[in-house]
Amino acid sequence: MRSGLIVKKVGMTRLYLEDGTHVPVTVLSLKDCQVIANQSLDKNGYNSITLATGETKPKNTNKSQREAFAKIKVTPKQKQMEFRVSEDNMLPIGSELGANHFVVGQYVDATGITIGKGFAGAMKRHNFGGLRASHGVSISHRSHGSTGNSQDPGRVFKGKKMAGQMGNRQRTIQNLQVVAADEDRGLIFIKGGLPGSKGSWISLKDAVKKALPSDAPYPAGLKGVNNTKNEDDKSNQIENTKLEEASEEATKEEIPAIEEAPKEEAPKEEAPKEESAKAEIDKSAREEAPKEESAKAEIDKSAREEAPKEETTAAEEAPAEASEQLKNDGKKEKEN
Repeated sequence: MRSGLIVKKVGMTRLYLEDGTHVPVTVLSLKDCQVIANQSLDKNGYNSITLATGETKPKNTNKSQREAFAKIKVTPKQKQMEFRVSEDNMLPIGSELGANHFVVGQYVDATGITIGKGFAGAMKRHNFGGLRASHGVSISHRSHGSTGNSQDPGRVFKGKKMAGQMGNRQRTIQNLQVVAADEDRGLIFIKGGLPGSKGSWISLKDAVKKALPSDAPYPAGLKGVNNTKNEDDKSNQIENTKLEEASEEATKEEIPAIEEAPKEEAPKEEAPKEESAKAEIDKSAREEAPKEESAKAEIDKSAREEAPKEETTAAEEAPAEASEQLKNDGKKEKEN
């Protein structure tokens, strides 16, 4: 349940629609409609906000009201009204509502004080037919006639339609359509007539017997702020649809490319096989490398072991050759 608005009745005129037809409308002015108080469920037992509007001089405002307005840093207002709201539609103090609170085509309920017409007779006030214009009626042609029974009950029942004050009553007209709204000038155009005279205050609320439009602003139509969750939803939906369309087009373009890709990418399938063969060769090479190294190590070891043997044999053969040479030399000397 959203908050309502406090508007001033400017008068009536007519607006021409796009199809050329004209609609009689009541012009309502919205100016400086601000939140001046909040009532919470924990503190007050119910949720509501108090709106105030209309310029007034501080000297025409009593002291307590001046102090209250000064405390919340809001200029004194002429008219105040309280609106019941749900907890999620509470507004901070000082927030200013604009004409975008109601959307075009929405239905509202208008409450105001009807025009006072003073003391009126039964024929004008209640549409009585009056008495006969002749034949026995004397000076009572417009009277309402009998007002009750005789001695029992001996009184007039409450609510009896009689002459009295006409108008000057609070009345509500339901299901009035919003034809147009001008946020810059603070004007709202409502189809048909509204209760009250020119310059009177009227409260507008969302229609009780009609569904709230999906694009109505939440929690309220704040002035100069585009805070409609539904417009955000619409923009998100538009973006999503655009993305979906783009993705669909992309998929349509990719389908023939995917069909042609296997033919073109047939050589690429051999590449993994060649890579796997290379990997196996590298792996076998890595596995054979330690074997070759171990074989080389064994050869080196055997070579190192044979080297001392050769040296020892050479060392043993050297004295033997020297001794033989000495013997040969000795024999030569004896022969000489």
